[in-house]
Amino acid sequence: MVRRLLPILGITFIDIVGFSMLIPILPYFVTHFGASPFVVGLLASVFSLCQLVSGPIWGHLSDRLGRKWVLIISQIGATIGWAMLAFAPNLWIVFLARVIEGTSGGNIGITQAYAADVVRGDERARAFGLIGAMFGLGMIFGPAGSGFLFARFGYPAPFLTAAALQLLTLLLTVFFLPESRKRGELEATGVDFKAIVTNFSKPILRPLLLQKMALSLSLYGWYMVIALYLKGQLHFTLVETTAYYSLFAVLGVLINVFVVGALSKRLGDRGMSSIGLASLVLSFAWVPFVHSVPALIGSMVLFSIGQSLASTGVTAMISNASSDREQGTVLSVASSLDSVAGVIAPPISTGMLAIFGSAYSGAESLLFAAVSLLLGTRAGKRERAAADANA
Repeated sequence: MVRRLLPILGITFIDIVGFSMLIPILPYFVTHFGASPFVVGLLASVFSLCQLVSGPIWGHLSDRLGRKWVLIISQIGATIGWAMLAFAPNLWIVFLARVIEGTSGGNIGITQAYAADVVRGDERARAFGLIGAMFGLGMIFGPAGSGFLFARFGYPAPFLTAAALQLLTLLLTVFFLPESRKRGELEATGVDFKAIVTNFSKPILRPLLLQKMALSLSLYGWYMVIALYLKGQLHFTLVETTAYYSLFAVLGVLINVFVVGALSKRLGDRGMSSIGLASLVLSFAWVPFVHSVPALIGSMVLFSIGQSLASTGVTAMISNASSDREQGTVLSVASSLDSVAGVIAPPISTGMLAIFGSAYSGAESLLFAAVSLLLGTRAGKRERAAADANA
């Protein structure tokens, strides 16, 4: 299985090294222009809104035209957007750069669909775990490189490096990534919006997508506020913040490589995701009480376990509830829920921080993690009852 995934895993790794350079530095970059923490959240919302509109369309097109060419479009947009950030003279150009990248984006769902194309259904949780490991491995080097480049050359250097890495992934995709969809499986037709919308009305998918929505609101509320939280709660500098991201990524790699596959086989995707969600609830409940680095590490461990197990488990359940023909559409629709969460959640969490202080940064994430856990627990009970009735 790993051999079949090597091309997409390699491209994903390089892509995430570049992408993760931006994550810790963007909040500092935005406030560098004199903007408030709320504007940081608003920038994340604009980016996610563009992905919300474009993501399912790109996913549906990938089912009909092929994964490779949709990935190429996404990589072109990211290269342009990240290069623009390096030369942005004001916040308007920063917002425009994120609009360009967001509109051409949606490659997370396409990457997952590519993996689903080349592995069996019972291997998908492990495959998604390996993709998660590439995300984590890329985030080890990206934030660390960002901090190094910023300390020596200022803000433009990390953005230009990220753009160069994205250009490299574009070239690798064009010349080395094979198309995962067989010619007979492709349908050269336009986007069928009905096929996108109807996924939300399917009884087997609806509860999973609702749980995914709550999980995404929880995670995306935290992603954009982490850097500001570390700055306010523990007075971290930008370089210290990038070191935190790299350590967090090391944990993510270890969990995705050594825990996710084994736990999925032992407990199933439902059981694995429930453990992850419970870990997220504990992590966010701990946020107000972090006043030292050891306490931060404890919170980071819980969050890393929770994110890896919950995200992979729920995504695998959504994939396995869909036909092979619809993997690109369904997984991009699921990915679009991340975009919905990215529109809604960051302004709330950054606004809570601006108004009430850093101790309240995780309140929104705690609420939605608890909701997702409750939805998963109820769904698990229904699934066990149905299995007992059919026994």
